[in-house]
Amino acid sequence: MGRERQRLESACVFCGSSDLADPEFLAAAGRLGKALADAGIKLVYGGGGVGLMGAVARAAHQANGDVLGIIPTFLVGAERALESVEHVIVDNMHERKMLMFQRSDSFVVLPGGIGTLEEVVELLSWRRLDLHAKPVVFYNPRGFWEPLFKLFQHTVDENLTPPEFMRAWTSVTTIDEIVPALLGQGREAFPSEAAVGRRG
Repeated sequence: MGRERQRLESACVFCGSSDLADPEFLAAAGRLGKALADAGIKLVYGGGGVGLMGAVARAAHQANGDVLGIIPTFLVGAERALESVEHVIVDNMHERKMLMFQRSDSFVVLPGGIGTLEEVVELLSWRRLDLHAKPVVFYNPRGFWEPLFKLFQHTVDENLTPPEFMRAWTSVTTIDEIVPALLGQGREAFPSEAAVGRRG
């Protein structure tokens, strides 16, 4: 049975973990962390201290925001888990992604690589299956995500995905638009976590 939440309380941020990322992307991640903290929205993220992940978490923490990192044991060293924030250490990637989903009311997608793509495609697949209606916002600087959006549209054009799927997310080009976009999607219906575990 679905559940209703009166207010958006948390946002999961999917993003890259490379310190070699464009400095503009790293700075944008920091601005997002502060924006979430200022809005009283808890940050849920992958737990690392590197790349955009580290930038968003440090900024949220420094702005006195609530932060929860979720990281599998084998990545604690590689992604330099940020010890200054609350952490949950899990056994594997599947458990990490499920817990990030369960602990989050909404999702923000910043630039990232193959790991971010994996997380986003699974999240949107669950949306396509009506397993959740949580807001999803892409930060799309310089058209970063346009190739992915074009691929999604291609699957629609080939009658492999329903046209309404293209309304499953919002895309913005500035950090300042992200929190209003999350809040603007209104009160959302959430399926039971058990249902997602069965069907995801």
